[in-house]
Amino acid sequence: MKSYQEMSQEELMQERASLEQQYKEYCGKGLKLDMSRGKPSSEQLDLSMPMMDVLNSDTHLNSRLGTDLRNYGMVDGIDEAKELIASMIDTKPENVIVYGNASLNIMYDCISRSMVFGVMGGTPWSKLEKVKFLCPVPGYDRHFAITEAFGIEMINVPMTSEGPDMDMVEKLVSKDDAIKGIWCVPKYSNPQGISYSDETVRRFANLKPAAKDFRIYWDNAYCVHHLFEDKQDELLDIISECEKAGNPDMVYEFCSTSKVTFSGAGISGLATSLKNKEAIIKRLSVQTIGFDKINQLRHVKFLKNKAGVENHMMKHAALIRPKFEMILKKFEEELKGLGVGNWVVPNGGYFITYEANEGCAKSIIAKAKEAGVVMTGAGAPYPYKNDPKDSVIRIAPTLPPMEELIAATEIFIICVKLASIEKLLKA
Repeated sequence: MKSYQEMSQEELMQERASLEQQYKEYCGKGLKLDMSRGKPSSEQLDLSMPMMDVLNSDTHLNSRLGTDLRNYGMVDGIDEAKELIASMIDTKPENVIVYGNASLNIMYDCISRSMVFGVMGGTPWSKLEKVKFLCPVPGYDRHFAITEAFGIEMINVPMTSEGPDMDMVEKLVSKDDAIKGIWCVPKYSNPQGISYSDETVRRFANLKPAAKDFRIYWDNAYCVHHLFEDKQDELLDIISECEKAGNPDMVYEFCSTSKVTFSGAGISGLATSLKNKEAIIKRLSVQTIGFDKINQLRHVKFLKNKAGVENHMMKHAALIRPKFEMILKKFEEELKGLGVGNWVVPNGGYFITYEANEGCAKSIIAKAKEAGVVMTGAGAPYPYKNDPKDSVIRIAPTLPPMEELIAATEIFIICVKLASIEKLLKA
């Protein structure tokens, strides 16, 4: 089939008429389909139900060191949970603080603490004239929401196939001491599914920021979220690379079991240098007497170790891989060669990114909504929800049942075609 750019106006109008008929049929079905957030499905959550049985009233609720986990204390978490978190991100347990159910809370706290108290003796950010953050785009909307909430100026950094544009990152951080951090999702990035190359990680570790209190916010959210057993991206350990580069304090690394066990009742962790950890614990011990150590123990008993996590995640992969494969297959069959956009084929993570033709994303998402498909808003993967090309769309395949996902994908494809044709006819 010709690309739409090769078609005559008459051919485009005929194609549009055919698509509009299909679109009206879907609109008349009264569908309510949701592809808006990267939530695990009920079937995925069911995989962790046996975790509810690993503790009971007869369980000896003491840590390995003999601490009674029903009581106060152990602000940085039980050793067993530190080991589990460390095994997920390939770092040392002594670098880890284990928190509650969500790493988003940790990231918010790190920004908030920096605003109020500064970073390791530095000037509190709230007392500075300007604070800036680098934001690889497209990126994670909740990261951008945090920095926006604190009035921090966000600067777009384009993503490449190997991670953020490091030439730009190095240049900006070396010249501007108002730049205090950068958001990163280094493995199976949200939303593109890109993993940072070894060279990118080493360049991060060797940054020479003008700001002494600059930190890399390394959100390793999808560290164990592979789609395949035989195709898995590898990621260098940023903490050890920073140590080698003589920048041991430059990174905060975050992870959680939110999409491993229960999204609302997992455990999360922050891994960083011992100096950073000491400074954080000083503030954290005022904020809390300790997180849920019983839930930490529950996770350790259920997942056990790195091999246990890997086995569990292959069960997740078996459930979600067919959903990714279905969408990508339909894109290949229905959209390839039409000149209506591009997409990334990830080896893991939770999203598929569709890059529509410039100026089409809002139209596609609005059309999909009218036909009963709710998607993440256009612009969401950019700071201030401002996609300068109005082209990037994040697709979240995991939550809907397959039957609903098929229908949603078919509607999405029709909307992509319609919006693309309309843009061409207006040109």
